[in-house]
Amino acid sequence: MSPSDSNAPFADLQDRTDAPVEVWNADGAGEVIVLCEHASNHIPQRYGDLGLTAAHRNSHTVWDPGARAVSLALAKALDCPMIASRVSRLVYDCNRPPEAPSAMPSRSEVIEVPGNRALDQAARDERVQSVYRPFCEAVTQLIMARQHAGRQPVLVTVHSFTPVYHGTTRAVEIGILHDDDSRLADAMLDEAAALPHRQIERNSPYGPEDGVTHSLQLHGQRNGIANVMLEIRNDLLADPEAEQTMAEEVLTLLRPALDRLEAATPATTAPARQGGSSDA
Repeated sequence: MSPSDSNAPFADLQDRTDAPVEVWNADGAGEVIVLCEHASNHIPQRYGDLGLTAAHRNSHTVWDPGARAVSLALAKALDCPMIASRVSRLVYDCNRPPEAPSAMPSRSEVIEVPGNRALDQAARDERVQSVYRPFCEAVTQLIMARQHAGRQPVLVTVHSFTPVYHGTTRAVEIGILHDDDSRLADAMLDEAAALPHRQIERNSPYGPEDGVTHSLQLHGQRNGIANVMLEIRNDLLADPEAEQTMAEEVLTLLRPALDRLEAATPATTAPARQGGSSDA
């Protein structure tokens, strides 16, 4: 598909609730592209319930509660596109490369995932082709379309994390994550004083060493576009009002940071890391 044709699939994706990826506002005027890899707890029927209990199927293990709502609020405020996975990260984690064990984990934190045990190569390949590839292709097509039109996008990925992990309480409330390209993260962290009531930290509760920056590397750094990953503690996203409040706080950091990136130079490409926690 040529760059001039790359917007063609988006109208179909925006109208299809059965698609593995959601594309919202593909033609938005804003330069940001918002990604939400862990937006859904949906497990397609062909995978059964992965052996999970009903309680586990709605827990943070299966998705990032509140992340899609914040992503959508950011996209609306910035008039920009949002691309979100419609499939649980336990089926396939779109923030992991296919070779990473955590792409289809058999255990997540303290929760066993029986449906992911002893997957043969054919089963793994099916998930890569049906979940991961459509997500990546949607992101690539949108980036190509904008660059072909002379527009340089900025990538923002949105996640949420549990306040207690392996029995340890986390104080951080908003994590600003980056890999080798820290331009946007640096600019956002420079604005942290505008939210004195928030505990905001760099590369926390995860960092590149945890294997959580795959999307930043693949879609951001390799395309030379500024990028950042946001991690928001999910107890701060308990209801729609809280989700909207957090989106507005993120915009307090993001908007002035974007203003500083107009003359940014291309990012450095780095090879993808593997592994890492499946909570990110």
